[in-house]
Amino acid sequence: MAATRADVARAAGVSPALVSYVLNGGPRPVSAAARERILQAVEELKYRPNKIAQSLRGSRTHSIAMLMPDHLNPHFAELAQAVENESFANDYMLMIGTTDNDLTRELSYLHSFMDRQVDGLLLISATAHPDVTSITEAGIPVVLLDRAPPGSLFSTVVIDNRQGAFAAVQHLLGHGRKSPVCISGPPDIEAIIQREAGWSDALTASGHSAPLPWRTSLSRQGGYAAMRAILAADVQPDSLFTVSDVQAFGAIRACVEAGQAVPRDISVVAFDGTEAGLFTQPRLTSVDQAVRSIARTAIDTLLGQIRDQDTSPVHHVLRPELRLGESCGCQTQRQ
Repeated sequence: MAATRADVARAAGVSPALVSYVLNGGPRPVSAAARERILQAVEELKYRPNKIAQSLRGSRTHSIAMLMPDHLNPHFAELAQAVENESFANDYMLMIGTTDNDLTRELSYLHSFMDRQVDGLLLISATAHPDVTSITEAGIPVVLLDRAPPGSLFSTVVIDNRQGAFAAVQHLLGHGRKSPVCISGPPDIEAIIQREAGWSDALTASGHSAPLPWRTSLSRQGGYAAMRAILAADVQPDSLFTVSDVQAFGAIRACVEAGQAVPRDISVVAFDGTEAGLFTQPRLTSVDQAVRSIARTAIDTLLGQIRDQDTSPVHHVLRPELRLGESCGCQTQRQ
């Protein structure tokens, strides 16, 4: 049976209250000799304080929640891992839910997190304007990630999607490509809107007109189907920009099946910078979202609001970098 605080007190020859003072840093001073006996007893008995009881007494659970649309997308999986690492480093437990882009499921998760009295929420919503009324009315701070709309009333941590896409397409054009098409995603997601805009900006700046993007799901299957349709069209493109890495994975497969070599016949750049893109053949040139920086900024922002009880919104826009592979036509050195 696990040791209790009373067991530690008996072993050290002190009162249970004195054990609490040592382990919780007060409120009364403890002599050096008594402190040493208590710490020795804690070690010998392998005593672990009941953090749940502590948190309930302190009105905090030292847990936070993260809600995201898709755990199969490597970008969201890598972001969740980075958030968990940051949470662990700050002594917070992380609960994760995935919505499959289903609004009803998202609302159910939000109510569940509230019932479990999480201290804060990181949200990548299935909708442009999430309903988090129940969460905020409960006094739980919220930070929006990835798809946050401009002018949000909640704190946000996002990447400069427009600038990142502009740099990626500009890089394609620098390889002498003339007609980069865009495989895009749902038009109601702010990040997708901004990435499309960056693609269009780069074409316009180079004196080209932007055709309509090819809309599909943010998935391998979506990229594969869209690329098959593009290759079946009358006008063949010489290059491709996808708004997510997973779409690029599917698109490259479609190119291979059609006998179109990447990058000789079609150059490809994408957006996300996932680790999986380092293992495609050729390696994927992609806008790196720097998930560790996103996670660190998001956790710092959320914990700051939890500790200070100030939920005034702050907005962080991080600048991404283009990670070069060979899919665009570059000859890079393998690491």
